[in-house]
Amino acid sequence: MLMLIDAASLWYRAYYALPSSIKSPGGARSGAVRGFFDGLAVLSKRFSPTGMVCCLEGNWRPSWRTDLIGEYKAARVAEDGTEDTPEGLDEQVDAIERLLPALGVATASHPDFEADDVIATLAARTAEPVAIVTGDRDLFQLVDDERARTVVYLARGISKAELFDAEAVTAKFGVSPEHYVDFAVLRGDPSDGLPGVKGVGAKTAVTLVNTYGGVAGIRAAAAAEASEMPARQRQAIGEAGDYLERALKVSTVVDDVELPLVDSALPTAPADPGEVAALAGQWGVESALRRFDEALAA
Repeated sequence: MLMLIDAASLWYRAYYALPSSIKSPGGARSGAVRGFFDGLAVLSKRFSPTGMVCCLEGNWRPSWRTDLIGEYKAARVAEDGTEDTPEGLDEQVDAIERLLPALGVATASHPDFEADDVIATLAARTAEPVAIVTGDRDLFQLVDDERARTVVYLARGISKAELFDAEAVTAKFGVSPEHYVDFAVLRGDPSDGLPGVKGVGAKTAVTLVNTYGGVAGIRAAAAAEASEMPARQRQAIGEAGDYLERALKVSTVVDDVELPLVDSALPTAPADPGEVAALAGQWGVESALRRFDEALAA
């Protein structure tokens, strides 16, 4: 089983899960680094992957998405235009991104795409079962029982990660994975800057999707003269037509990103032992790296 990890989801959860009192020998916060590799150890023990790729945010807010919806992720933009991140996280992310290749753990990214698109592309490339580790609900669209694609969802934390197949997605949201994006753009997602359709909440979005089969079917039903859709909903859908078209493009992951071949094999030894030792000492994470190594060996 290939494990594709949304690395940012993992290090954000590690950052907030561990106390700020965890410091490196030099006095910098180091909980995200420790928690990230402890998280990889927990996931490796629980799911026993045969391959692993940590997918990185080459571009967390691509211009081709903001050209479609200007407010896309706008709430997360700092005054200087970069992503607004919590205190001390950027330095820890740099350490994690240096440790992964030094350990021999595969990474993948693209300068014009988000980690979600990289994950979708790597999943599309393989015929083996895939487990996608993320805290991002958008990736529920990739769940596919026939292709043995599942999501390991981190919303409740790494140690309490939940495994979602198609039945679990439907049970939680009321729609199948293939219609998760339709549901999401109808309902809206303030964290991503998607306003949704006026007057359509989660419950109404579920009803519309399951009745008409996605945004295309919903728009067709709203435009039909003999439609049984309530007049207020027909009007709201009609007025939101342009938004829905753009939001679908923004929210649907790209699965054909031009990525080089990635060797997802689990490391049996560090690729750069000197770099690992230097970074482990600098950040005081020797124990976490040892636990990760032991989990891979097991």
